[in-house]
Amino acid sequence: MDFIIEAVVKAIKDLYQTDIAAKDVNLQETRKEFEGQVTLVTFPYTKVSRKGPEQTGTEIGEYLQNALPEIAAFNVVKGFLNVSISDDFWINKLRNEILSDSFAVAQPNGKRVMVEYSSPNTNKPLHLGHIRNNLLGFSLAGILGAAGYDVVKANLVNDRGIHICKSMLAWQEFGNGETPESSGLKGDHLAGKYYVWFDKAYKQQIQELIEEGQTEDEAKKNAPLIKKAQEMLLLWEAGDEEVISLWKTMNGWVYDGFAVTYKTLGVNFDKYYYESNTYLLGKDIVDEGLEKGVFFKKDDGSVWIDLTDEGLDQKLVLRADGTSVYITQDLGTAQLKYDDYNMDESIYVVGNEQDYHFKVLFLILQKLGKEWAKGLYHLSYGMVDLPSGKMKSREGTVVDADDLMADMFKTAAETTEAMGKVDGFAEEDKAKLYHTIGMGALKYFLLKVDPKKRLLFDPNESVDFQGHTGPFIQYTHARIKSVLSKANYTAETSVNDIAELDGIERDLIVILSKFPETIIEAAAGHSPAVIANYVYELAKTYNKFYHEKPIMQAEEERQKRFRLQLSAASAKVISKSMSLLGIEVPERM
Repeated sequence: MDFIIEAVVKAIKDLYQTDIAAKDVNLQETRKEFEGQVTLVTFPYTKVSRKGPEQTGTEIGEYLQNALPEIAAFNVVKGFLNVSISDDFWINKLRNEILSDSFAVAQPNGKRVMVEYSSPNTNKPLHLGHIRNNLLGFSLAGILGAAGYDVVKANLVNDRGIHICKSMLAWQEFGNGETPESSGLKGDHLAGKYYVWFDKAYKQQIQELIEEGQTEDEAKKNAPLIKKAQEMLLLWEAGDEEVISLWKTMNGWVYDGFAVTYKTLGVNFDKYYYESNTYLLGKDIVDEGLEKGVFFKKDDGSVWIDLTDEGLDQKLVLRADGTSVYITQDLGTAQLKYDDYNMDESIYVVGNEQDYHFKVLFLILQKLGKEWAKGLYHLSYGMVDLPSGKMKSREGTVVDADDLMADMFKTAAETTEAMGKVDGFAEEDKAKLYHTIGMGALKYFLLKVDPKKRLLFDPNESVDFQGHTGPFIQYTHARIKSVLSKANYTAETSVNDIAELDGIERDLIVILSKFPETIIEAAAGHSPAVIANYVYELAKTYNKFYHEKPIMQAEEERQKRFRLQLSAASAKVISKSMSLLGIEVPERM
């Protein structure tokens, strides 16, 4: 509504001989109980008008109505000027913008952004928490791309460390040569099985040592299994051929398993980074920090940074024996990513339990004088809970991603068949539909909530065709496609013969017109929830229009044609919105 803002600036100048900036004009969406589409808050202008807010609003309203043919009417409620925009404006908006192929297609803005998400460990399969991570990252990457950014989707794989050695050692000790082929298990599930196995055997050894008289802390350190795992890690870091061979074999199993899960989930990546390749890189940055006086050495040779002036604490960046800690490798990887892509912004999609870690990481890089560190952003998201409670990988109580998705397909099938929505579908088409609905339900439920909030995932609630859900929006799209198919609709170029709009028709065009600005808002806020809630409101508005206004039985042919165009525009924006969430919409249900 830039033209209204410009006119308000001119109105204040002409009416009250005062210059104001366009950024100081506060336009809002008109509340539903009042007439109009745009509201101007008039209180700020009473100082220059030297009149009450209502009289000031009336004077500005009259000025706008005389100056702009697009203004059909106005009303003033206390300090709020509500402006009604003409039907011609909205009809032209539909014809010239919304129906155009270029609608909501942003021009490249010349900025590059990296979105790093997924970041799995190669000792276990992906679980429900990983699903939220992957969906947030993939969706945000799509939204940023739609907003004009050049986007790089990255995955930093945690493929080294003591936890990886635990799976390897357990397989070595108890596996009897078991493979994905011999067991029928996906490779990531097989590795996860031995991670759980290690934990159970380790706990048993701890208990035995406690019974022999050791304290719990002593038993945890002295248990034979943990000692063997630590020895294996040292051998790995020394390049022992046998350990490296086992590591490559088991990681290969896991990567094959991950690929299947990623494909089902519908996410992908442009670049993979592996911690086994990056864990040493941070040591160069540690040397740099020591030279610059940003870091300091303690008497035992360990290297630290003092962040107490920033309200944090002292942070270890290199152990006394010269080995890396997490922050060391993250410093090196951050530098490597920037060297590779020279991006303006780098977004880390990581759970909120790592908030402190990323505060420290970003602050260290800024203290080291890395200008690009200003573009680092932690998309901190809340955990996902189930009615059954919190998940723990090492105890084998996680909600496995593959199992959850399979359950979603089953739930979608049961719900859809119970409603009789697949009569006449071939079996192959049914299976595809159940996949589309199941994934739509899962993705929408996890993305509609602000990323920062913790959420409780209810699979049955997520598949409700009448609720605030993905299937409700998918069904709306299929309903529109059914109407267009029955009408043998093809795109038309003109709606000039429609002069007036009904209220719900206008409301639908208004919400459709907001799609481009909604993409920009979601990109700026790093929040797919903005798109998710927008498309839900659009689907609700279309259904209201569908129930209130006859389309095929419209009184006049021109009304029918116009309402079909409005339906086609709604289907297009619903489809594009859902695509930004990584969700497919069916043509029929």
